[in-house]
Amino acid sequence: MSVSRSSRSLTKTQSIISWVLQIIAAVILAQTLFFKFTGAEESKFIFSTLNAEPWGRIGSGIMELIAVILLLIPGTASVGALLTLGVMTGAIGAHLTKLGIVVKDDGGLLFALALTTFISAAIVFVLRRKQLPIIGTRLK
Repeated sequence: MSVSRSSRSLTKTQSIISWVLQIIAAVILAQTLFFKFTGAEESKFIFSTLNAEPWGRIGSGIMELIAVILLLIPGTASVGALLTLGVMTGAIGAHLTKLGIVVKDDGGLLFALALTTFISAAIVFVLRRKQLPIIGTRLK
């Protein structure tokens, strides 16, 4: 069964909103990659606190890199948004259970960035959910 293009397309306004949010999420994710992959002190502190250093730091960095790429390719943005939601759920959960809102006197910046990325990805996912491979056409 083929899906008509119109059932998978966004309005111009939806497309603009989606792209703005995709870029916001991708930029936030991308800027954290430097710290994760270089083993910056803050990243090592976070993942040591979570008992996941270095494998958690590197693994989450790889997942975030994949999410960035997927978010920036029009045909895979829905999958990128879904992956971002998963990664950010883990980050927000870590802040709420083990790390706290403020990490190493950052004033809650990392937590706020995680929330911003999560909300951006959630909106992108809702807008582009019908573009998901296999199950997208079944979503309302």
